[in-house]
Amino acid sequence: QVQLVESGGGLVQAGGSLRLSCAASGRTFTSYYMGWFRQAPGKEREFVASITWGTGTATYADSVKGRFTISRDNAKNTGYLQMNSLKPEDTAVYYCAHSATLYIPNINYWGKGTLVTVSS
Repeated sequence: QVQLVESGGGLVQAGGSLRLSCAASGRTFTSYYMGWFRQAPGKEREFVASITWGTGTATYADSVKGRFTISRDNAKNTGYLQMNSLKPEDTAVYYCAHSATLYIPNINYWGKGTLVTVSS
């Protein structure tokens, strides 16, 4: 089993920055992805960014490209999402995932989420 704990969410004004963290414990896999997803009120959960634990290859949704940066620290078993130039439409609960796939219905492990609120 893998446990994921997100932190770093909060309230920020538009244009501001936040850094989310995702601490993983248990039996993690370097071949897996660490992914960030988000779910806004009344909307479906969507992909934000991912990184492979092993090679560090990163992928981003078009909506966050150039503003968000995903990273990981393998020694600490922790992943990060640096969010800059935040917009009100970035308001959502952000979830991290540890998974062999980025297909949402088949995600192996989810965190409980952290709320990000961006005020205009």
